[in-house]
Amino acid sequence: MTRPAILVTILAAAALCAPKASAGDDVALKTNLIYDATLSPDLAIEFGLAPKWSLDIDAHVNAWTVSGHRWRHWMVMPEARYWLCSRFAGHFFGLHVFGGQFNVGNMKDSWSWVMGQFKDLSTHRYQGWMGGAGLAYGYSWVLGKHWNLEAELGVGWAYTKSDVYPCADCGDIQQKGKVHNYFGLTKTALSIVYIF
Repeated sequence: MTRPAILVTILAAAALCAPKASAGDDVALKTNLIYDATLSPDLAIEFGLAPKWSLDIDAHVNAWTVSGHRWRHWMVMPEARYWLCSRFAGHFFGLHVFGGQFNVGNMKDSWSWVMGQFKDLSTHRYQGWMGGAGLAYGYSWVLGKHWNLEAELGVGWAYTKSDVYPCADCGDIQQKGKVHNYFGLTKTALSIVYIF
């Protein structure tokens, strides 16, 4: 390897690991602003396991009916993270699993793109459960001694099983145990992080 190539490699590695979290950071509390904006309050806690490893446990819920539209659900998503430099700062990769339940109906069909499962949301209701797994990449910007801004994007697989009803609040089951497999986006996050 030539001297310029070695210098470029060292500078690239230094730039990759430039941000540093405070020493002794073991726990972070965070909220995903994307979920919060869609009326699904979100709270996550992340534990440091080793200098480059952490465990993030995220949960969010939407238990409301707004203007007759129903998009109720709860979901829990634990994720093991490997940090390229030190935990809670810079680039990381994650492996997540998730599970939860949903009850969706009386919405415009423009929402049918969600996991490609919910067809005819204006005239049908879907009630069931979901589970899946995915891989993610993220970056955490150090804003101050205790504050970070974190962005993350994950892709993977989701399995859903639901009963289909003919309207949002009434009717007998039209289809029982409808199964759907989805491959695609499984996580999007823009989070405000407080590190203890």
